Amino acid sequence: MPRARTVAVLLLVLTVGQLAVATFVPTLPQFEGKAFGSRLVAYPVLMLLLPAVFALARRRSRPGSPDPLPWAAFAWVMVPFLVDVTGNTFDLYDTVTWWDDANHFVNWFFLSLGCGLLLAAGGVAPRWALGLCVAGLGALLAIGWELGEWFTFIRHGTELDTAYTDTLGDEVLGCLGAAVAALVVIMQKRPVPAPGEPTADVSA
Repeated sequence: MPRARTVAVLLLVLTVGQLAVATFVPTLPQFEGKAFGSRLVAYPVLMLLLPAVFALARRRSRPGSPDPLPWAAFAWVMVPFLVDVTGNTFDLYDTVTWWDDANHFVNWFFLSLGCGLLLAAGGVAPRWALGLCVAGLGALLAIGWELGEWFTFIRHGTELDTAYTDTLGDEVLGCLGAAVAALVVIMQKRPVPAPGEPTADVSA
């Protein structure tokens, strides 16, 4: 199994394992009121969505193609889900004041980097257009994420009083992370490796 695909599988397993604990061990206080039953379904689906779409498209357009799927890009898209769940497992959202803010910036950098690598591999050009696509997609995903949080647990939770300010800040940080990822993608001269790999092809 190529190393990037191994990394992606490991990210999925670690994420689902922690989600299962959060869902089926309800006595742990750090998971209370955070819709982990919904996350147990949604996170694996979202993590596997891009690989499934790419595999299906490859099968239809180029059946029998020996070219590997872009697992390094998929792995970067998967990283934020593991970071989010791990932050909850160790109760970092409630015990480290800056964790939530840092999480939105860094996770949107990872997510947008993965998406940007896929767009670059798909031939989006020129560079300025690629950068705008990456930053714009990251901004849309940041807005969508906040809408999802509102619907699943904020509107009926304990954070309603500060939700407006917190949501605006999270969206700004997510957009900034996406903008930095856009710069990295358009400035790269060699493929970005998967998380944990010193060097690797995007399609490794």
